[in-house]
Amino acid sequence: MNIAIPGVIMVFREGLEIFLILTLLFAFLEKTKNRHLRKSVLWGAIVSIVLSFIFGFLLTVLADALGKTSEIGKIWESVFSLVAVGMIVTFIFWMITHSKEIKAQIEKKAALHLSSWGLFFVSFVLILREGVEIVLFALAGKYNFLSIGIGAGFALLVSLLVSYSLVRINFTSLFRITLIYLILQAGYLLGYGIHESISALTSLGYLGTENILFQKAFNLSGTLFNHKEGIVGLPLNVLVGWYSKPEWIQWIVQYVFTLWIFLFWFFHSQRVSASKMQQKI
Repeated sequence: MNIAIPGVIMVFREGLEIFLILTLLFAFLEKTKNRHLRKSVLWGAIVSIVLSFIFGFLLTVLADALGKTSEIGKIWESVFSLVAVGMIVTFIFWMITHSKEIKAQIEKKAALHLSSWGLFFVSFVLILREGVEIVLFALAGKYNFLSIGIGAGFALLVSLLVSYSLVRINFTSLFRITLIYLILQAGYLLGYGIHESISALTSLGYLGTENILFQKAFNLSGTLFNHKEGIVGLPLNVLVGWYSKPEWIQWIVQYVFTLWIFLFWFFHSQRVSASKMQQKI
């Protein structure tokens, strides 16, 4: 059985995101004394993986009947990306507005009361999106199981290295890393959802490639910055949501949205600091 290098790269990229999500969530639960909620995160991951396989089977049947695998996949990606944005943003704003409470409880070595269902759905939605992407790309590229297994193995190895590094950092650093990662991913998912919507409408013939919505801000897909295979672009895609050929609307919405959340975090932190100063006075 031959190894399909593009398949290895694709699964490594998507698998790394899955394992990083689990790593960050587990580390966060460990620090907040909520080890018992790891089951919620795991169940979210398990259910999402099972549904990904079911989706792959149904997509194959539906695509064979309609002959529109690509269009169906793009519509699904768009819907789930936008749903994921809503779930992640809710969790982000909770983390920002409760940051003072979280830190205080950690310092007191008290457990922080988190929602098991909330963690289940965050894990479920984020990992389901990645699982569906693996299914879509695997079907489109006809990648074999060996390529998929090698890609997943490399992703797991890298994630384990990251995990052991996270264990050694303090809670403040972990909190910031987790929050920054989630904010960047939320912005990326919003932009990606818009991109897939435009692509689906174009594939179905509702938009022409000359339409203003389809105009690219830039195109670096043929360089090292290619977000799928580039030496620089691939890690940037996983870590900060980099996309090498965005439409103008995708690019503007993604980064304006991301900047808005970072600014909200910054100004909220400033208000909390000012409140502490006033209490001391």
